[in-house]
Amino acid sequence: MTDVSTDGAPSSAEALADSKQDEAVPTGSGNAVDLDREGEIAADFLETLLDIADLDGDIDVDVDGDRASVSIVDSEDGRVPRRLVGQNGKVLDALQELTRLAVQAETGNRSRLMLDVAGFRADRRAELVKVAEDAIAAVKEDGQRVALDPMSAFERKVVHDAVLAGGLRSESEGAEPRRFVVVLPADD
Repeated sequence: MTDVSTDGAPSSAEALADSKQDEAVPTGSGNAVDLDREGEIAADFLETLLDIADLDGDIDVDVDGDRASVSIVDSEDGRVPRRLVGQNGKVLDALQELTRLAVQAETGNRSRLMLDVAGFRADRRAELVKVAEDAIAAVKEDGQRVALDPMSAFERKVVHDAVLAGGLRSESEGAEPRRFVVVLPADD
């Protein structure tokens, strides 16, 4: 969501959407069949949206761990318009929320699906893993906590996962929209 008040602070709707993205709410029974169905519903919704807007793009559906993963990728007919990503992924975030709502309307369950457009999230994920690896190295070297720049809920989740895989701990601190990850020594 990109609803921002006139003073530049996020609206309550944006803060609520970000906080809900941090929650680990299961979808239905969470099994692969349910996730496949979520992906197919999302793909149908996005295909219709692309057709209405007369935009190019193919839809790829996958299951990534405990969530459906849907990507709009370049097609043989043309490139996916990068305006579907928007500045800092804001349009993509809104499109993902609309897609989640479409899935929820069809299934009756809250969806945690992830949407990517033209590889934006995949590229950002790789950048964030590098940031996390650098922070992990710094913490392991001097034993001091490292606070990272503010991030969206999606970005924080990527960093938390990378820190856990690196054998350290992490926490989110601060309030939206300035919420950030702190990387901590394993024994802290």
